[in-house]
Amino acid sequence: MTTISDPPSADLSTNRAADTRVDPYLGTVVHVVGTRQERPNLPSTGCPFCPGGLEAPDPYDVRWFKNRWPAMHPDRCEVVLYTSEHDATFSSLGVAGARKVIDLWTERFGELGARDDVDYVLIFENRGPEVGATIAHPHGQIYAYDHVPERQRRLLAAGWAPELDADERFVVDHGGDTGWLAWVPVASTFPVALTLAPKVRVPDIASLDEAGRTDLATILVDVLARLDRLYDMPLPYMMWLNQRPTDGVDHPEAWFNIEIVSPWRRAGTSRFIAAAEVACNEYFNPVIPEVVAERLRELG
Repeated sequence: MTTISDPPSADLSTNRAADTRVDPYLGTVVHVVGTRQERPNLPSTGCPFCPGGLEAPDPYDVRWFKNRWPAMHPDRCEVVLYTSEHDATFSSLGVAGARKVIDLWTERFGELGARDDVDYVLIFENRGPEVGATIAHPHGQIYAYDHVPERQRRLLAAGWAPELDADERFVVDHGGDTGWLAWVPVASTFPVALTLAPKVRVPDIASLDEAGRTDLATILVDVLARLDRLYDMPLPYMMWLNQRPTDGVDHPEAWFNIEIVSPWRRAGTSRFIAAAEVACNEYFNPVIPEVVAERLRELG
């Protein structure tokens, strides 16, 4: 009897130094980091983010540390732990717990942004294996770029501002005339998308006053809970903060905002980006933004 064995796996890892490359025709920036091929997909024993684990030897409320498998060097990638509770979600932290995360984000933004070699601080979260999260424990990350990424430059150049009259795409607001609001963007490339912003212009998280940080905590807890109720199960999502660059230049056009997107077009079913979309940078979204907004309003 003939047996068929699995073919040998191709080991594409390398210890060569990371480098940044730019496509000579499209201008696309690619960070080539061969060492990340060696990072583990899942912890082999226990959770490294729980108290007593590899990255959290002592009890904590919130915590940050340098990423052991950084996408950029040197000291440009950090991990932020939201809570010591492994099975928590951001929304389950409540407003008080979310404020602790926001205060830590603010601290790290200030420290990283003050570096001469950092022009942009990106605070973000990948939640769920569908978007590449390898550890379930609630956490996010921070990347400190030595340049202003192209998408952020485009938002600034376009004079981005919140949709105060999103109408059918409006979801919720908190804090009155000086608070925060959330709406579904008019043309997202993702099936589920939300944008959050303060109604009064502030350039970054560090510019929020105490009330502003609490309003941010309140609306984040609210909308992330709604998103988990959208399909009656935890929604995989990506979340990131768009803030002013820290390149030493005044950016009066900067308006702090947060984007949350999910690849799910229905429960457990992801919408995949296909060839025509990648080839032409034009996208086909099967989910109507106004329908998403209506459903999220109902889930308040």
